[in-house]
Amino acid sequence: MKKILISLAALCCAATMSAQVADEMNPLITSMPSLSIAPDARAAGMGDLGVATEADFNAQYWNPAKYAYMYSKGGITANYTPWLRKLVSDIDLAYLAGFYNFGDLGGGIGASFTYFSMGDVALTDGDGNTIQNVRPNEWALDLSYFRKLHEYVSMSVAVRFLYSDLNNGVNTSMGGATEMHPAWTMAADLGLYYRQPIELKSGTSHFTLGFTLKNLGGKMTYADDGSSNFIPASMNIGVGYEIPLNKYNFLTLNVEANKLMVPSRLSKYAPDQTTQKYTQTEFSELTSATGWFQSFADAPGGSKEEFNEVRWGAGIEYSYNKQFFARAGYSYENYYKGNRNYLTFGAGFHLSIVTLDVSYCVGLAASNPLDQTMRFTLGFDLAGIKDLVDNRKK
Repeated sequence: MKKILISLAALCCAATMSAQVADEMNPLITSMPSLSIAPDARAAGMGDLGVATEADFNAQYWNPAKYAYMYSKGGITANYTPWLRKLVSDIDLAYLAGFYNFGDLGGGIGASFTYFSMGDVALTDGDGNTIQNVRPNEWALDLSYFRKLHEYVSMSVAVRFLYSDLNNGVNTSMGGATEMHPAWTMAADLGLYYRQPIELKSGTSHFTLGFTLKNLGGKMTYADDGSSNFIPASMNIGVGYEIPLNKYNFLTLNVEANKLMVPSRLSKYAPDQTTQKYTQTEFSELTSATGWFQSFADAPGGSKEEFNEVRWGAGIEYSYNKQFFARAGYSYENYYKGNRNYLTFGAGFHLSIVTLDVSYCVGLAASNPLDQTMRFTLGFDLAGIKDLVDNRKK
């Protein structure tokens, strides 16, 4: 019997592809893993990071507090990623975002919509006969508020609605034993951003620091038996430094760390200390808050394994006159936590009201399904469009 979870298995295969000894592999598994996919080409070109980078149209995903330092009062962006193209041909991620800044005193609002399509999947019975074809999908809709607290500091809060439909309704292929239904939940984010100018002989540089808590919300329940899974709550911190080489040339360096606030299935807190592994029932009984706090100290390997759960990203961006951009980055994840290690490259173009970015991924692990992944971003400066229209009227 083919189950609908094959689509999620394809999405998460990068997190288990390198396992050789089952007892040593202990990745953190979540529902709606699509929430952890970097949706935009700029961040993807710099090693999948964006918590502390200079503000851009896609700050809604990474850290909406950055919007307070945008050069424009408003903007919209569209992003597209053909996902896991080395494995399948019809999995896609689309991301739309926008913001409007009311000013230093009033702050502003941001919003985004994420849609993840898992392609066409055939539901079959126990004999392998096709019952129906479905198109599983997940989507999220969020709204944020941001404002400056100080000349150098801003913050943001966001609320998010999450919806995941793995089989377009009840999974009849499971014979009625455990029927599956669409799942939904709510979540919230908190973001902080620090940006301080530093005067150099070559011009004004900027030191940036970002911190976010993302997807703090309820669990998702798909089945009638009450089994539930955690969404990818995470703590993210990053630093960046933009260096003016001269009047027209700039270089930006960024480093970020991401820690999933999700408990481990192989855990020293599991009731069965022989295997140290939660059963599905025991795992489902953990509350969201318990999972967040427990995730920092539950790994069987102690502090060393907890540190190995941190995913790192490092990126560099070169810009000429803030119009032409070249990017490179590296994303690292521990071998036993997923081994998603890859280099990224990207380029961008910004002129007047239009921004265009593209990125490319080069997998470093053997048979990495993320290899050759491309992302595309198109953004529009709404304030620039308004000025252009006003000038034409004169």
